[in-house]
Amino acid sequence: MKICATLLLLPFVSAFQASSGRHGIRQSHPLMAHGDGQSDGRRVFLSSAGIAFLSTIAPTAANAGIDPSALKSLPVQGDDSGGATRLRQIEAAKNPASDQVDKPWEDLTSGVAYREYREGKGAAVVEPGSKVAVEMTIRCKSFSTANDPGGVKYYSTKEDTDFNEYAFTVGSGEAPPGLEEGMMGMRRGGLRRIELPSTMVFAAKKANQLPLPTSKDGKRRFENLFKTDATLLFEVMVTRVK
Repeated sequence: MKICATLLLLPFVSAFQASSGRHGIRQSHPLMAHGDGQSDGRRVFLSSAGIAFLSTIAPTAANAGIDPSALKSLPVQGDDSGGATRLRQIEAAKNPASDQVDKPWEDLTSGVAYREYREGKGAAVVEPGSKVAVEMTIRCKSFSTANDPGGVKYYSTKEDTDFNEYAFTVGSGEAPPGLEEGMMGMRRGGLRRIELPSTMVFAAKKANQLPLPTSKDGKRRFENLFKTDATLLFEVMVTRVK
């Protein structure tokens, strides 16, 4: 486009150069003393015409095929407050790449099994005597459905507690021993699914160590659980440990 514009302007430029050549050097031409104004005007006119002409045919800017979504990982220019950067960091923290890793189940000699989805961070780990708090969902494995292949839930800290938290001291007898065993070594932010066999669940119920539901559906499922295989799946995320 720019080449075409240059070619179209060549006749105007050539005419101007020819005119200047015919009259010789500016100071030597007898008419230049009286015709400087006309010559300057002609130069201004040609310059203005060229600029106006180029501005009408200049191509508009294009993104050259750049995928806008690829720009999300780049620093945000002018983000002095860091707001956009922090939003990306929060999103990455909520959905870390490690959560997508398919890790195998760990089978313990007691019959407890667990699968770790996220290791967590921090120096403190769950061990005997630790004070811990967790967000937790408990599912009845024998009551699996198409929507809940891991089993329908009978309890969750989100729905059955005031602060979305279940807190206890490891080894105090407040929580099922099998749950504590499956949580050993977890850190803050760690995420595991822990399976307790039916025999352990019956023993925990007898010792009043199972978290109790508050909803009507939860209570019904909890009662029906002990009429069949009572294997439970605890989905646990550690929020505090010390």
